[in-house]
Amino acid sequence: MFHITALYAGLIGLFYTYVSLHVSLGRKAHQISMGDGGQSDLNTRIRAHGNFSEYAPITLILIGLSEARGAPAFVLHGAGVALLATRAANFFGLKSSTGYKLRFYGALTTYLLLLFLSLAVLGHALF
Repeated sequence: MFHITALYAGLIGLFYTYVSLHVSLGRKAHQISMGDGGQSDLNTRIRAHGNFSEYAPITLILIGLSEARGAPAFVLHGAGVALLATRAANFFGLKSSTGYKLRFYGALTTYLLLLFLSLAVLGHALF
């Protein structure tokens, strides 16, 4: 049960560990334990971490609910791959001064993914 969701939750967990470590290493480099201390690099790392933690959990929940309701495997894998790709696009887009397009398409795909999964889950709940 929830084999596909578990796969993507594990992969997202590994990526989240990397994103979290990225913040910790930035804090250590700037010797800042709280906030960003006015360091734009650290602020960017914190925002990447925050953005990840804002979108990944709800999307994983929606994938899990879709799996529980019997969504086809290709839909679940598509959603899982899209989740990983959008989080990577945001993270690497923020790290680059030219990453605006990566972030734009990552955000757009995130919104479409959330909309699709939310409507699918609601459709199953209502009918």
